[in-house]
Amino acid sequence: MCATCLRPQATCICRWIAPLANVVELLILQHPLEMANAKNSARLLHLSLARSRIEVGEAFDAGQLGAMLADGRRTVLLYPDTPADAGLGVAVPPPLDAEWLKSPEQLRLVVLDATWRKSRKMLYLNPLLQQLPRLPLRDTPASHYLIRKAHLPDQLSTLEASTYALAQLEGDESRYQPLIAAFDGFVAQQASYAPVRAGSGNLKPTA
Repeated sequence: MCATCLRPQATCICRWIAPLANVVELLILQHPLEMANAKNSARLLHLSLARSRIEVGEAFDAGQLGAMLADGRRTVLLYPDTPADAGLGVAVPPPLDAEWLKSPEQLRLVVLDATWRKSRKMLYLNPLLQQLPRLPLRDTPASHYLIRKAHLPDQLSTLEASTYALAQLEGDESRYQPLIAAFDGFVAQQASYAPVRAGSGNLKPTA
């Protein structure tokens, strides 16, 4: 096993690490089911960003999660606006203060690394996350994540969504282009392990 990317040496992804000095701190909360998923992009994201942290869990201890969020930084949750969730017992988030966006070096972005269904459950099970203002993504490029099935055309990988959000908060899209390029290499490597569709000669994306 590779000690850095935690994958078998034969499928190591360390060559795709693109070191970047992000301004906004990133906290990745990874669902346990994603941890061992070979197609998951969060580990590559974490290894590439100088100011990032990854924690695995579904329902986090309130004290533990509170400690992650309580160092004086202004914390924003990367999550779409979901007004209908109020009927499911999820609190309406506070609005994002526009003044916060003027000082990206004081910001922390929290990202839920999970399927859409699991991310909603994580939000429900962790009330502290419900108290965070949200940053929804809009007008993003089409996803390069061809190795996992998307249920909606605008769904992105954790790496893509995080880099676009960081670029938006920092006002610097060019900083993260090397990571998106590295992600393309990661996707191509994972696609090479997929079975070839009979009679087509093309790689068949896996769900």
